[in-house]
Amino acid sequence: MEAPKVILLLCALLALSPQLRAEPVDTLPDVTVTATVKDKGIIAPQELSGKQLQGLNAHSVADALRYFSGVQIKDYGGVGGVKTIDLRSMGSHHTGVFYDGLQLGNAQNGQIDLGRYSLDNIESIRLYNGQKSSLFQPARDFASGASIYISSREPKFAPDARVGGTLQLRTGSFGLVNPSARIDYKVNEQLSLTASAEYTYANGRYKFRYRKVFSDGTTAWDTTATRRNGDVHALRLEAGAYGRFRTGTYQAKVYFYDSGRGIPGAIVNNVWKNSQRQWDRNFFVQASAKSLSDRKYAWMVSAKYANDYMRYLNPDTTLLYIDNTFRQQELYLTTTHKLRLTSWWEVSLAADWQYNTLDSHMSNFLFPRRHTLLGALATSVAAAGFRAEGSLLLTEAFDSYLRNPQAEGGERTHSHLSRLTPALFLSWKPQMVEDVEVHAFAKRIFRMPTFNDLYYTDIGNATLKPENLMQYDLGASWQVLPASTCITAFALHADGYYNRVTDKIIAVPKGTGQYRWMMTNIGKVKILGLEASGDISITPLSELLLHLRGTYTFQSARDFTDPADCLDAAGTYKGQIAYIPRHSFSVNGDAEWRRWALNYSFIYVGERWDNSSNIPENYVQPWYTHDLSLTYSLPLRSHRASATLEVNNLLNQQYEVIRNYPMPGRNFKLILRFDL
Repeated sequence: MEAPKVILLLCALLALSPQLRAEPVDTLPDVTVTATVKDKGIIAPQELSGKQLQGLNAHSVADALRYFSGVQIKDYGGVGGVKTIDLRSMGSHHTGVFYDGLQLGNAQNGQIDLGRYSLDNIESIRLYNGQKSSLFQPARDFASGASIYISSREPKFAPDARVGGTLQLRTGSFGLVNPSARIDYKVNEQLSLTASAEYTYANGRYKFRYRKVFSDGTTAWDTTATRRNGDVHALRLEAGAYGRFRTGTYQAKVYFYDSGRGIPGAIVNNVWKNSQRQWDRNFFVQASAKSLSDRKYAWMVSAKYANDYMRYLNPDTTLLYIDNTFRQQELYLTTTHKLRLTSWWEVSLAADWQYNTLDSHMSNFLFPRRHTLLGALATSVAAAGFRAEGSLLLTEAFDSYLRNPQAEGGERTHSHLSRLTPALFLSWKPQMVEDVEVHAFAKRIFRMPTFNDLYYTDIGNATLKPENLMQYDLGASWQVLPASTCITAFALHADGYYNRVTDKIIAVPKGTGQYRWMMTNIGKVKILGLEASGDISITPLSELLLHLRGTYTFQSARDFTDPADCLDAAGTYKGQIAYIPRHSFSVNGDAEWRRWALNYSFIYVGERWDNSSNIPENYVQPWYTHDLSLTYSLPLRSHRASATLEVNNLLNQQYEVIRNYPMPGRNFKLILRFDL
């Protein structure tokens, strides 16, 4: 191993034994914290929080993320359909999703279904390109091409109150019944507890128009049908504890999710109903403690255990009968230490250990295991409006799997991967132009092949290399808080970026069998993009507040896989990759007047292709939706009741996010809410 890797790994391992005692500095007097100043980092994230998040016509994290620039949500239709994110065309595997500070993992396939995370218990969602530009974070936070941070609601209490909470009922189209409840309890000034529960049922049946037109303009078929096998039953339970001690804070969370759902499937070959089903059961418990981050020396420790079960059933014997179950477990430990050397210079060291397992009853299953060690050394400097942050991440991954699953004795094969990846973030606030900030970053990162990529029976390829990503970004922001006009806030943000993905992991045919595939490293993608967003808040009257937010994204994401390496690439060379539009934008507006609130949302996604071969047969039409909601709130002494009526897809547009997966037309929701 090279000398820099050895030094960084030794430092990271030493950091696994944190000094938890108080440091010998002057003791601060007791104070009551009434507000918290959030450090936005060198590059501020896109963020939705508080009333703005609650006012959206969105009920899952996936729905809310549609209003961020640079984001494409792959939605496979149906009320319970899987929803994954593709940010800046890098692929969902390069986006880390963090829930209350710790990453949500899926070592099996690397995909996080963001449709299962309801907004009922969410306080804020932040999206960072590159990484969260902060030193005070686990090493895992440095290991993604982009990051989504989901923060659940912390307990908040009225003066002299010890109990708070929310009761809510959501009902509407597709047989939706969605009750939820949350209760908060203040044990004392140092400790608060919270618990929440939510149940979702929907039959998932909705009408859609299925139409196919040939390239010469003639209609092959045009019919109306009902989407079936899209039902979902889901239960979510959460409990948390939030506390303070003299020099810091701590929190713990338990999360449980259990669902059974139909998989509507694609509408192909005149098949209108599918019978596949999937059951998921996800559980995790996590805890963390940290000192105050503004001290000369700050520390943080966290731990997590996750246990995920999934069963997939395809009872259709005319295709291929499948009844597979998978169970994956994860154990994660992390510690971070930050030292302020001077008023303008800080350094940090973070070390993580993660252990993943995957088991299944499938024949010839390889039962993979993975130990991952991560060490991150980071530093930041700030002077005269200039800020810089650099980091160096060391990743050591150790895999093992059964060499011959059918043989007795369980002999295992071992492999090892070591990578050192840097990142640099810069920002500058020129003194001659007030309220303007210029920023840039460059980052090299990679993503490990998933267990499915490497070890899935008859498909996986145990010799796969990691998928490499190089990112460059240059942008600027302008944020103004006028003091004497009806405009209370105004902000503009713009970024240009270039991403290059090499050794991209793709599936290619194996032999002559139509259903036999294997994973290999031959893909290359180059992405050139521009994204912009703007916000404005206006108070034209004393009781009227208007807020308008807009985003725009341009992406040229082309497949540069060499046809000499893959015969299938002959027709896709330099084509726009699948499902990435060149143009997309969104508009969201809020109006609040006395007890009324009105929200309007518009999303447009431009033309796409379902394959990197950009021929007419693969063309997918643009789609857009209008959503509208109206809320009336009624104060009841120290409580509050509200009723919201939503109309989604107001113009009843017939569209598909993924080809042959029709989306719902016009639909309605009624939401009744009572805040304790």
